[in-house]
Amino acid sequence: MTALKRRMNQRGTSLLELTISMAVAAILTASAAFGFDGGSTELMAAQQEIVGSLHQAFAMARARGTNVKVALGRATGEGEHLAVAFGRRVKWGKPDGIPLPPDMDAPQVAAKTGEAHPIISVTPRHTTLASTWFLNDGREALCMRLSGQGHLQVLRYRRDLKKWTRL
Repeated sequence: MTALKRRMNQRGTSLLELTISMAVAAILTASAAFGFDGGSTELMAAQQEIVGSLHQAFAMARARGTNVKVALGRATGEGEHLAVAFGRRVKWGKPDGIPLPPDMDAPQVAAKTGEAHPIISVTPRHTTLASTWFLNDGREALCMRLSGQGHLQVLRYRRDLKKWTRL
């Protein structure tokens, strides 16, 4: 009786079972790859870079007692900078087919070029110059609004919902 149980436990899988499980895995992989949107991933990575750099700049400014600058995209300038780089698909500006976020007046510079101030200077007192930035991947867009008190509001235009959502 124990020899029979041992043989049943050591039986393994048949070729048919292996083929079926590999086919299911291939179907799941193909469906996941079809739904994957690499541009949106790069847009979210750019958002995380900006948010992380601003948090780091505020912490550095407070610790050092001096202003710290954050350079977005390819911006350069004098002094110490925290550089923020974006992926290849991420562009400055808001595409024409995407409306402005609700309750927002039309910005003079940011909607067209994407950046109102490419270099942000943050102070040890957690203040900064208020600014707005738009980033897009050609289909979806991000709107980031920074208040003078250092509060960052991030909105994302979702093409499937056709509206701006708060992140």
